Amino acid sequence: MSHRTTAPAAPGSGVRWRHGRLPARQGLPGTRIAWPATLAAKRGGQLEAAHLRFRPRSGEPRAFHCFVLDCSASMLDGARLGLAKGLLVALFDAAARERAEVALIGFGGRGAERRFGPAVPRWWNERWLEPVAGGGGTPLSAGIAMAQSLLARIARRRPGAPRTLWLLSDMRTDEMPSRPAQADEIHLVDFDDATVRLGRAQRLARRWEASCRRPEDLITRIDRN
Repeated sequence: MSHRTTAPAAPGSGVRWRHGRLPARQGLPGTRIAWPATLAAKRGGQLEAAHLRFRPRSGEPRAFHCFVLDCSASMLDGARLGLAKGLLVALFDAAARERAEVALIGFGGRGAERRFGPAVPRWWNERWLEPVAGGGGTPLSAGIAMAQSLLARIARRRPGAPRTLWLLSDMRTDEMPSRPAQADEIHLVDFDDATVRLGRAQRLARRWEASCRRPEDLITRIDRN
């Protein structure tokens, strides 16, 4: 991170990213902090030393992050989809700095579609994400099935690579698919900001033994080193 500033995320996302530097911490020789994993570990609490995660040493298997984005009609309420895309841009940027591979799956209407990867994201990802449109139903099971297929493929090709699944959704669906077996870690980002929240993301997280957090927990102190 650099000095604390504000910078825009994706056009129309309504998000501004806050940057700042954390106190230095002595890590393992030749390692740097892996911010997506660190922020996921801290969940909604205050960042502590125990939450810090470090990037793999040179020569270790490249990490894989599979992002599953809810593009259904309900995500258009209150600019939820724009917020999700802004968060994705920041996470993709962090993955690019770590040379991690990512994939993006969008689900909505009647099915799911792979929109990117698996590949290391490039500088143009913010512009590329903008055309992702929303509408229709919430075929969560289709999105998770496609993610499981990608995770299994990575597991076969690079069995030592850490595999993480991210689900970004307001969970306005009755579908509760099974946990993707090939995911080492799963993080649910809950975009249900209605006055009366359904709590489905928390229920799915418990079923999957996954973390569950609000998007604002992750929109903070993005590493720009």
